[in-house]
Amino acid sequence: MPTPSDKMKAARSRRHLSFAPRPRVTPQALVKERIDTVKKKGIYLLPNLFTLSSLFSGFFAVVVAIQGDFEKAALAIFVSMVLDGCDGRVARLTHTSSAFGVEFDSLADMCAFGMAPALVMYQWCLHDLGRLGWAAAFVYCAGAGLRLARFNTNVGVVDKSFFQGLPSPAAAALVAGFVWLAADQRIPVNTAWLPWLALIITVYAGLTMVCNAPFYSGKSFHSGKSVPFWVLIAAVVVLFVVANDPALVVFILFCLYALSGFVYQFYLWYTGQDNPVRPKEDEIELDEPEETVEEANRQ
Repeated sequence: MPTPSDKMKAARSRRHLSFAPRPRVTPQALVKERIDTVKKKGIYLLPNLFTLSSLFSGFFAVVVAIQGDFEKAALAIFVSMVLDGCDGRVARLTHTSSAFGVEFDSLADMCAFGMAPALVMYQWCLHDLGRLGWAAAFVYCAGAGLRLARFNTNVGVVDKSFFQGLPSPAAAALVAGFVWLAADQRIPVNTAWLPWLALIITVYAGLTMVCNAPFYSGKSFHSGKSVPFWVLIAAVVVLFVVANDPALVVFILFCLYALSGFVYQFYLWYTGQDNPVRPKEDEIELDEPEETVEEANRQ
């Protein structure tokens, strides 16, 4: 049976433990823990292989653009777009999603849909405009980086049925589609109006990526859901039209998509509805240091 002195010692030990300062978790410790986790568990090969292939396609587009084969460069960006659409779906189907895959996908998107289209467009005809040319290319590249950063921070805040701003793969397809169309139609690069039109498309794509217009994401559509028979007939017609002139039809489709967000935003404004991609004030995370937030809560 414990004596009174033993009870007092036990109470002191509990009091000491309750008032003991908790070790502070530093960002360096979190990074080290994540690195150790990756080392122990490894990475999933299949989805990251799609991401790596998408990154390679973007890099290949830059290489062939430097060599002067701009039609092949544009097609490489489209291939990268298809591969980027596969990695996330493969990860979900095979249950191999990971934090490493999310970060790797964002970095690959920045290279394939941010840097590669800007360099391809600049190498193609924007360089003829001098400073305006590389400034327009940088606007597009910066817009892609800001759009990807905002997308990563707003996950779970905005409506998943819509993108907040033009998604970077669609912006890259708009830029690459114009290059592909001009190369397919054999439009001379030294045409006076071509560099200016390329500048407008590049700047429009870059600024549209960072706007708040809602663009339909297609994530609300389920492949297992039944559809009317006429949808299959419409798909056959679309395939026939695309096969007739792929470069022209693909460019028109992405132009319509790049305008659809502003049309829908005008409709929401006209009917008095809220923008589904604009986060509410209580859902916005402020970029403040943790110490400042803790001091404010104490006060």
